[in-house]
Amino acid sequence: MKKTRTRFAPSPTGYMHIGNLRTALFEYLIAKHDNGDFILRIEDTDQVRQVEGATEIIYNTLKSVGMNWDEGPDIGGNYGPYIQSERLPMYKGYAEELIKLGKAHYCFCSEEEIEKQRQEQGESFVFHDPCKNLTPEEIQAKLDAGEPYVIRQTIDHVGSQDFDDEVYGHIEVDGDLLDEQVLIKSDGFPTYNFANVIDDHQMEISHVVRGNEYLSSTPKYNLLYDAFGWERPIYVHVPPVMKDEHHKLSKRNGDASFQDLVAKGYLPDAIINYIALLGWSPENDQEIFSMDELIQVFDTHRISKRPAIFDIDKLTWMNSEYIKAMPKDVFYQKVEPYLKKVITKDLDLPYIAELIQSRIDRFDQEEITEKIDFFEELPEDYDLEMYKHKRQKSTKEKSLVSLKAAYDLLKDFDQWDSVDAIGEEMMKLPTQLEVKNGVVLWPIRTALSGKRATPGGAFEIAYVLGKEESLRRIQVGIDRLEKDLQN
Repeated sequence: MKKTRTRFAPSPTGYMHIGNLRTALFEYLIAKHDNGDFILRIEDTDQVRQVEGATEIIYNTLKSVGMNWDEGPDIGGNYGPYIQSERLPMYKGYAEELIKLGKAHYCFCSEEEIEKQRQEQGESFVFHDPCKNLTPEEIQAKLDAGEPYVIRQTIDHVGSQDFDDEVYGHIEVDGDLLDEQVLIKSDGFPTYNFANVIDDHQMEISHVVRGNEYLSSTPKYNLLYDAFGWERPIYVHVPPVMKDEHHKLSKRNGDASFQDLVAKGYLPDAIINYIALLGWSPENDQEIFSMDELIQVFDTHRISKRPAIFDIDKLTWMNSEYIKAMPKDVFYQKVEPYLKKVITKDLDLPYIAELIQSRIDRFDQEEITEKIDFFEELPEDYDLEMYKHKRQKSTKEKSLVSLKAAYDLLKDFDQWDSVDAIGEEMMKLPTQLEVKNGVVLWPIRTALSGKRATPGGAFEIAYVLGKEESLRRIQVGIDRLEKDLQN
């Protein structure tokens, strides 16, 4: 049985788009599910669109998500070179062999001649190349004269063309309606479509995974495979990743790349987990997968034919699940720089990290700051209406009573190095005042934080702040409530 070999062949033109990364992931999972090889090939024949440093971005992205390649430009292999521009000499030879086989021809037509046909035919444009009627002598004369040319595929009387796709099933088209694509451009470089076929064969690629926009071109690729007598690969055409029902994800339209998402605080593992589910579904309802689990269960027949819509809210939820599941020490190592940008006082940062781990969605400075800034400084002039709590049946008057009782109790309390001890002490107050717990704890938490929502409750916040600062803030709450109620 032929070994499974897949390839990810990006062009070094910038950041890694989500659609490209999903294609790479599917290729990786197909290979590893079958204990096969995952190959990285850099397709840099489009010199104009190349971006400096883009190849390193490709390397770093794949490594950061655990998709290590078995062969590639940096590590070599038995089928190199793995950079397309380093393979240039061989493409022309293959094109000339096709000419000898009658499956390709020289085309000397100018852009003006091609455009004239395009204008005459309209939307159903298929170029009919008059150069196919040139005699060998006429062709040689033009070559000797140095006339610019391209090499085009020749498609004559090929009849019905069919192939099977892992996602879209059996597909059949009229081959004689296919456009005769350019194989070698006038600058001597191969087109993407031609170089791919040659490289995939040379590298013994067993499965070709690409976007479904290439379905219509696949019969032309197959004619090339057949002309050389080569075995066709297994095709896996995947639907696009969409921004919404009508628009594809596009970096040009401001949609996030992988690098953008990482910069916004999303974890690479969560991103990979999420994009695996864009257009693919497991047999059960499981949503959180490690890479090893994805490798084990991935099946191309469960890839949908329908476009997948990128849902940033779903990714954010999944990212929060990954954050919650992080070991505490790993989480602290990751979040510590964010905490230190907010908190300059000598406070228990590991404990603060523990409080917010289940309450943040991303490693985002703004989100983290909003959660913890009150530890550094009590917000000025916070809204006193917060002391009123309908569900707790608390009022400003009741809150004032609770805060005064809390101050009197805690000023003589000395075990501030224990959250449990602080909690036990505070829980004496509801019994003492003959009220429900919330009537006491809600105003204490409000006075300590000046916020409606906080990571941790009154016990935890008091522990972090310590005795002196906790009492100071409770007194601020008392003073402000008394002043408000007097007016």
